[in-house]
Amino acid sequence: MQGYDPGGFFCEMLRPGQPPHPTLTLLMSRLAALPIGSLRQRAIDAERDLLERGITFTVYSDATAIDRILPFDLIPRILTPAEWQHIETGVVQRVRALNMFLHDIYHERKILADGIVPAELVLKNAAYCEAMVGFDVPLNTYVHICGTDIVRDETGEFRVLEDNARTPSGVSYVVENRHMSLRVMSDLMTGLRVRGVDEYGLRLHQVMAEIAPPAVSDPQVVVLSPGIFNSAYFEHVFLAREMGVPLVEGRDLTVEGGKVWMRTTAGLAPVHTIYRRIGDDFLDPDTFNPESMLGVRGLIEAWRRGAVAIANAVGTGVADDKAIYAYMPRIIRYYLSEEPILKNVDTRICAEPDALAYTLDHLHELVVKPVAESGGYGLLIGPHASKRQLEDFARLLKADPANYISQPTLKLSVSPTLCDQGVRPRHIDLRPFAVTGKDTWVLPGGLTRVALKQGTLVVNSSQGGGTKDTWVLA
Repeated sequence: MQGYDPGGFFCEMLRPGQPPHPTLTLLMSRLAALPIGSLRQRAIDAERDLLERGITFTVYSDATAIDRILPFDLIPRILTPAEWQHIETGVVQRVRALNMFLHDIYHERKILADGIVPAELVLKNAAYCEAMVGFDVPLNTYVHICGTDIVRDETGEFRVLEDNARTPSGVSYVVENRHMSLRVMSDLMTGLRVRGVDEYGLRLHQVMAEIAPPAVSDPQVVVLSPGIFNSAYFEHVFLAREMGVPLVEGRDLTVEGGKVWMRTTAGLAPVHTIYRRIGDDFLDPDTFNPESMLGVRGLIEAWRRGAVAIANAVGTGVADDKAIYAYMPRIIRYYLSEEPILKNVDTRICAEPDALAYTLDHLHELVVKPVAESGGYGLLIGPHASKRQLEDFARLLKADPANYISQPTLKLSVSPTLCDQGVRPRHIDLRPFAVTGKDTWVLPGGLTRVALKQGTLVVNSSQGGGTKDTWVLA
């Protein structure tokens, strides 16, 4: 920890302005006692372990490599019990509101009639699915698995950056990171009470069983993957293994007699719940993209008839659209009559003339994001952009303002991270995972992503970020 200086950012380990926390003080002293050479050797061991275990992801923009490991930083991110309770209750609140919003926009559309959310933002949204109108999903749950991206500002306050309600990735790294910590950093954890993360597979399977057709006593669950070339294929394998269920591709399933069947060596076997990791457009060539080779013909009709359940539901992309995100505080108040526990980052919707004018005038100060992109693609970080980049982006913005939102550049919190120069502060975020059936359960901790390059705010793995183990103190 020699020479460590958070440089005016809120540090997750030092907690400026907060009373000393005994566990954090103990961890700091243990880290300070570790020679830098020991840390580097452990990092090498961890990297070798990740490669041998095949814990990888794919960067589509890199034509030279199919798989690469997701960099793992040894120094954990710590959350106190009080901090975790605040995050957990805030995530549960947002998931409740998201599910109520989705049910409403596919049924009565009261929130649109009351003018709380502009109707065109929903009904003209590319993710809005006409096939879902009037369809009642089991338990009124559309978002069974939600990944809520949370950051911490310079005051130490947690704020939601976005809701991932389609097919959020990363939970496999939460569990594998813990296993890695226990292998290479067990001395750091000795005597500490840290909440476990191994319950996820059990909880996920429980929810998949809860939404199965009601007449089925022992439902067959499967994980539906687009296949080995998908960036999150390792996670698909992991999820199937953790739940103890088959991992299938579209070609392994068929719809006959209005029901879904899985091809096995012993013949056709019934399937009752599908945890799908395929986008809406490719799920069923009869209903969506007729060219899709990834999905299952007739699947949506079988779902509508109640012969199978699908998680997450089709059409949930409206709820995690970045323009809809700006209305989440109002959505929470509308459906729950509660104030948001976790605040949004201040957001301007560039489709609105005043917001567009402000964004263009302050482009050099703001973060501007396309509403339908993810993974850190297509965004502009004004303070880090060149004059040419600002000019080019302004043209994009003027040509299609409805495709963008803008936000202030946050001073994201930092955490001690092992770098070439030693232990240095690097910006982080957090993605807790909520699993919802009859109730919502949140995995203690979540995926802490870290921006490994000095000064950068982009933590996405596709943009060179890594991960940390997240310790929730019991």
